[in-house]
Amino acid sequence: MALTLRSSTSFLAPLDPCSKLLHRPEDAPPSSVAVPQAPARLRALRAAAQAPPAPMELLHGQVQQANAGGGRPSRGGVPVFVMLPLDTVGPRGQVSRARALAVSLMALRSAGVEGVMVDVWWGVVERDGPGRYDWEGYAELVRMVERAGLRLQMVMSFHQCGGNVGDSCNIPLPPWVLEEVSADPDIVYTDRSGRRNPEYISLGCDTLPVLKGRTPVQVYSDYMRSFRDRFAGYLGTVIAEVQVGLGPCGELRYPSYPEANGTWSFPGIGEFQCYDKYMRASLQAAAVAAGHENWGTSGPHDAGEYKQFPEETGFFRRDGTWSTEYGHFFLKWYSGMLLEHGDRVLAAAEAIFGGTGVTLSAKVAGIHWHYRTRSHAAELTAGYYNTRHHDGYEPIAQMLARHGTVLNFTCMEMKDEQQPGHAGCSPELLVQQVRAAARAARVELAGENALERYDEQAFAQVAATAEAAGLSAFTYLRMNRNLFEGDNWRRFVAFVKTMADGGARTALPRCDTGQSDLYVGFVDAAKEQRAPESEAAAAL
Repeated sequence: MALTLRSSTSFLAPLDPCSKLLHRPEDAPPSSVAVPQAPARLRALRAAAQAPPAPMELLHGQVQQANAGGGRPSRGGVPVFVMLPLDTVGPRGQVSRARALAVSLMALRSAGVEGVMVDVWWGVVERDGPGRYDWEGYAELVRMVERAGLRLQMVMSFHQCGGNVGDSCNIPLPPWVLEEVSADPDIVYTDRSGRRNPEYISLGCDTLPVLKGRTPVQVYSDYMRSFRDRFAGYLGTVIAEVQVGLGPCGELRYPSYPEANGTWSFPGIGEFQCYDKYMRASLQAAAVAAGHENWGTSGPHDAGEYKQFPEETGFFRRDGTWSTEYGHFFLKWYSGMLLEHGDRVLAAAEAIFGGTGVTLSAKVAGIHWHYRTRSHAAELTAGYYNTRHHDGYEPIAQMLARHGTVLNFTCMEMKDEQQPGHAGCSPELLVQQVRAAARAARVELAGENALERYDEQAFAQVAATAEAAGLSAFTYLRMNRNLFEGDNWRRFVAFVKTMADGGARTALPRCDTGQSDLYVGFVDAAKEQRAPESEAAAAL
């Protein structure tokens, strides 16, 4: 099967006149990946995309001109970004499938997408040793995105890739970090049974020099500072946003529900991750300060196991230990440690990126299962002290507000009626609660979908939520072969258009005989010769 792209120039956004494509810096690094000369048809599409910023008719029929300053036109509505594949920059630091990626970026731009998101893996960039940074693969990616006329959300991914929902590749922490883990296994999160989780360095040692003489926060800061210096000329223009990774999957949470090796499965309550020696020492000190030294000897003994339900445990059942004085003490300490971690890392990020023009953001997980129970068990084990009687998202929003950081929340595509009844799910009520917390703290709210969805119901739910919550941006998970399949692509283009229109439902025709819309379809190779650029995009 081959991917066919047909388009009219009428809906292509103009190239930003301020682009460094027009004013290339003398010291621009050499490309680490050679992109072959594009075929004539693709060159024509790119030429059309780089047309002067004259007034133009968009897909939705509105007329839009470049702003008075001559920069990027204001597209209005909610800008849509698309997550790139997890291995866009692979383990050895090179752009993967560069030719196919270049064509796919052009297709996204033609659909009206604002930009793309990419993980900037710690395990890739600093793989050769402490302070030895290899940014060349990401530099090539930034140039590719700029050539496509898109913008970038770049995630400072200080976590491992592999072992969680949607992980399609394996990128561990840097080898020299794993050496330190071998020498001192307590620097990673540990559960009650002693299982170690190498996804992310335990926040219990944030301020201790456990990484070759540096603290984890110092290591993260040095990494972000090197990134800032390497990409200074792109910050605030091509690189619109830096999302600061704060835990597993880049989210501000504990790794309480790991899927690796079948440890956890939906809708299990998960387990507390407070049993490495550094977390235990903090718990003991907090218990002594509270006048209950015996509360600091261990975490809750009756909190159950990963796959259990709340009512199967003494801690999480309806009127369980969570609602006692001890339960309040423990949950306040456990969630407070997570907040302090976020505060430390974001304070460093704010100091490093202040004045560069980029937006800072942080991701909070949409843990919607068991939300309808009193204890909200799955949220508690993840570090969100959110129960029937205690709001766990207000303090998170307030912490983000102190650092001018956007709250990026997941599960925006989910409806309560689509969830299994036995799991006590309510993604819609959860999103409403987070929206209220963000508004109270006066922090911007952005969103993502938690799972791959291509159906109109999911797109409609996101659009409705975006309009009700006033989302500042939405990032779609994820660019892959499935996205470019005919019906999926048609629905996605209509969704992008809906978001740009501020939530008004739109639909694109199945056929495109007039070539007024972007249409992507698969054709029989026996009936139509494959274009090389089409085949590259389909290879994603």
